Amino acid sequence: MSLRAILTEAVEREWATHNVATEVKLKRSSRADGKRVEVPTKQEIKVIIANAPASHRAMFTTAIFTGMRISELRGLPWDAVDFERKVIQVRQRADEYCEFGMPKSRAGTREIPMAPTVFEALLDWRDKVPESKLNLVFPNSVGKVQNYSNIYNRVFKPMLVTEDIVDESGKAKFGIHELRHAAASLFIEQGWNPKKIQTLLGHASITMTMDVYGHLFENAEEDVSMFEKLDADLMAA
Repeated sequence: MSLRAILTEAVEREWATHNVATEVKLKRSSRADGKRVEVPTKQEIKVIIANAPASHRAMFTTAIFTGMRISELRGLPWDAVDFERKVIQVRQRADEYCEFGMPKSRAGTREIPMAPTVFEALLDWRDKVPESKLNLVFPNSVGKVQNYSNIYNRVFKPMLVTEDIVDESGKAKFGIHELRHAAASLFIEQGWNPKKIQTLLGHASITMTMDVYGHLFENAEEDVSMFEKLDADLMAA
């Protein structure tokens, strides 16, 4: 796709006469074809919130209740946290090189309401956060953008191991991105419609939301009840 776009631009600039990439057809891979995402249980979520180091508890709590990407949290400035309206405005992110940029897609720019737990956590953290000339909500100890690997290897992974949230081999059971999955599962459990969840997560399309989380919408008992009601309503007509 990248090569196709490059060659398209080349043709438009008359640097090439033909885009050969347009004739190449590749089988599209589907998220649904892969392994289902592993979602932390409610008990594991509570353990993470309760036992996260003070330096990162507000960050992990915000991730769990908002579904924000870790890049969006690392790049979040205080002026994007509206305590009066109780919303967080996602309008930038910090990439792997700790440089700021726009969200991953147009849909990534969004507003997310703050749950009471997030509101209280951020309000408390505001008085404790290290000074940052970048005005970051979650800076490192010298006020700059936190490095992702440092958050995972020095904070998140050791915490999971200490709290026995591990796999069969004794390694940390989840990555930080699973906190986003945890948020999605909580949204779905509340019965929120997929379009609303797509908006909150900042997915570019509803297809992406359903590919990743469609199985979480499944409820066999509810399906049986729906068909029983369908049957009863038809026979009573």
